[in-house]
Amino acid sequence: MRPLPEVTQPTTAIAGSSDRFPVRRIYCVGQNYAAHAREMGSDSDRKPPFFFTKPPDAVVPTGSRLPYPTLTRDFHHEVELVVALGEGGERIAVADAAGHIYGWGVGIDLTRRDMQAEAKQLGRPWDMAKGFDHSAPLAPLVLGAPPTAAAIRLEVNGHLKQSGDVADMIWAVPEVIANLSTYVRLAPGDLIFTGTPSGVGPIHPGDTVRGSIEGADPIEVVFLSAI
Repeated sequence: MRPLPEVTQPTTAIAGSSDRFPVRRIYCVGQNYAAHAREMGSDSDRKPPFFFTKPPDAVVPTGSRLPYPTLTRDFHHEVELVVALGEGGERIAVADAAGHIYGWGVGIDLTRRDMQAEAKQLGRPWDMAKGFDHSAPLAPLVLGAPPTAAAIRLEVNGHLKQSGDVADMIWAVPEVIANLSTYVRLAPGDLIFTGTPSGVGPIHPGDTVRGSIEGADPIEVVFLSAI
């Protein structure tokens, strides 16, 4: 009998610690800022949030030099506040949700936008548009609950592309956690990307992309030439 393959669990850094946070699942909230919803052609009403996922090993650390993804000519950045869960559960009450958070940080939801648009048009899943290799850069986590108001920004080659405040979320972090827990049982190790402000746009080979949120280490990655 052939030996079983060795598989390493994905982990991500914790600010000020040599410990690593184990990543179980990655959930993402779509269109959680009104201005971004409008730029994507949707209305900004307070409709129930919707979710998609990325594979755990899509997480990459700050300082990474990443291959430019294949099969896209419209590759986009989306800077986001990310929360990491230290406790799980289902049907979590909004009032209890903050107690489930281990930490938070700044991440970038990378998107093959042309592939996503085609999938939408054909009524197909978004998986390959959102859940490809290296599609979830994430800065070291800060322990504790995230701020309810803090500037969130993204720069490409030093030029400001996205700017907003996490206070502008349509659904606040505790509400996102509570709603998501009605779909699936959440568990320690889960990451939740909580949506992006307006200004999403293209990344080209050779670009340096830097995301930041007040109170956390920034995330910065460089994209190598296209294959």
